[in-house]
Amino acid sequence: MNIEDKDLLSIQEARNLIKNAKKAQNVFSKYSMAEIDNIVESISKAASREGEYLAKLAHTETKFGNWQDKLKKNKFASDRVYEYVKDMKTLGIIGEQDKDKIMDIGIPVGVISALIPSTNPTSTTIYKTLISLKAGNSIIFSPHPAALNSIKRTVQILNSAAVQSGAPEGLISCLSNPTKEATEELMRHKDVNLILATGGSAMVKAAYSSGTPALGVGPGNVPVFIERSADIKSAVKKIFEGKTFDNGTVCSSEQSIITEKVIEEQVKDEIIRQGGYFLKGDKLNKIIQLMEHPSGRINPKIVGKTAADLAKMANIEIPGETKVLLCEEKGVGRDYPFSKEKLTSLLAFYSVENFEEASQLCILLLEYGGLGHTISIHSKNEEIIKEFALQQPASRIVVNTPSSIGAIGYTTKLAPSLTLGSGAIGGSATSDNISPMNLINIRKLAYGIDEVAGNIKSADSIDINTITKMVLEEIKKINIK
Repeated sequence: MNIEDKDLLSIQEARNLIKNAKKAQNVFSKYSMAEIDNIVESISKAASREGEYLAKLAHTETKFGNWQDKLKKNKFASDRVYEYVKDMKTLGIIGEQDKDKIMDIGIPVGVISALIPSTNPTSTTIYKTLISLKAGNSIIFSPHPAALNSIKRTVQILNSAAVQSGAPEGLISCLSNPTKEATEELMRHKDVNLILATGGSAMVKAAYSSGTPALGVGPGNVPVFIERSADIKSAVKKIFEGKTFDNGTVCSSEQSIITEKVIEEQVKDEIIRQGGYFLKGDKLNKIIQLMEHPSGRINPKIVGKTAADLAKMANIEIPGETKVLLCEEKGVGRDYPFSKEKLTSLLAFYSVENFEEASQLCILLLEYGGLGHTISIHSKNEEIIKEFALQQPASRIVVNTPSSIGAIGYTTKLAPSLTLGSGAIGGSATSDNISPMNLINIRKLAYGIDEVAGNIKSADSIDINTITKMVLEEIKKINIK
């Protein structure tokens, strides 16, 4: 077969997977909730058992982050997500309002097409499989080419566990030859009912433009405000914990620190004490040259790297204990490189006069690349925290916790999720942390409890001529001609 036929082969593979997924889902949709729960539990246990193997596989293949934190993400996806969904009623009668005589009936959406990023490949695959099957759906994965092997292996492990527990073949599948054309087929095919997209802005936009219902999640560019009442030592510690988690590859990881001038020097001193290094002069210029891609985006070669890795790549010297490299930035936009999302060990640092200026700067940073996603604040002032939350165009405002793992529900009570909706303002169909409840249709069964208003007591007792006469009289009253 000629190399020119690669796209055609990939399209045919996509069509075959869709056909099998539809057939499997038709069978699976008839399973009882107990049977589905048993399969979901088996998948969770298999993913948890193989978590370290898959973490090392993902790190070896992508070179992003570190395997230890990828293991934590895998365990989060397999264990924490399962604990959250295991008792959730998703199908059949899921709610009743006796007073209003309304009943909610959960129905699977059908076949789900799932797009997986290279930054969190195995954990996102585990998570999306669990929430999709819990909702009675089948799922087909379109893997990022840079993480193809680790995603395929994850799918094999999950599918094997599902089939051994009674799931039909074809319920969980993955493109083995991912191409742009195959992914487009998965997004546009008439038998695909929903797209679950996690990745870059272009990919998410393509999902929403496909004509198929989609839940898409784009970039974060998370600002972190250290307010004057904050415990500065604790705030810096948590910011660094969040930023260095898997070397900054989580979309909700911290991107910029904003603080007030009244505590600026204390914050800087604490940053340096805990392993932050402020870049200046030639060192800053070299890092900027390294991070900047001709397109204006971040150089993908720096994604998920440690501060030491970045220094080596830029040929600069930094202290051996450095965890994060920082730049004292002066503005927001293309002329200020550190103001964009940086999925690596880089942070912008801003100092402003007061809360009002800090709030406006945070809004500008979100507008530049993270609208509707996540923002973080460290403060002891509850009134300030509430006012901040009311002003910020973000779907998650996390308080006094690492934003990278707080937003996904690791250190908070938010729904555990690796797909974080950014709401309409961020171009997403939802602002939720995506869960099985986002992957079902809900039918409303409603009983009549009121008679028709007005003089009509029973439609059966009045003929059409009488109704017509009454309508004409009403029209005359409001001068409609």
